[in-house]
Amino acid sequence: MRNRSAVVIVENNKLALMKRIRDGAVYYVFPGGGIEDGETPAEGAKREALEELGVEVNVNECISEVEYYGTQYFFRSEIISGTFGAGQGEEFTDDKRDRGTYLPVWVNINELQSIEIRPKEVALKIQSLFNDGGQS
Repeated sequence: MRNRSAVVIVENNKLALMKRIRDGAVYYVFPGGGIEDGETPAEGAKREALEELGVEVNVNECISEVEYYGTQYFFRSEIISGTFGAGQGEEFTDDKRDRGTYLPVWVNINELQSIEIRPKEVALKIQSLFNDGGQS
């Protein structure tokens, strides 16, 4: 079990996600990964945003915690600099990992229910927050 952190970034009615293709399955996950020794969950989310998306973020409140092989933390965040899609984490640079493909994408908030997002309960919470005016 390893605790994980992820960022939740919404801009222009779109949510930043990682499109995964692995073992013939296509699904989406929130940009994030394992929390390293000595890191807080928020620090892990910030590092993962840079590694996976190529952007620096302000990490705001934790909007969800999910228990799944450890605790997963989801932080509402906003991009402050960098180029979306320019991540250089090991998922992009280590050809020997054999964990499928990772592609940073923007998905329209209104389309979240029609795609497979893991974990789904966090996607539904984000859609609810956004539709209630809680995101911009």
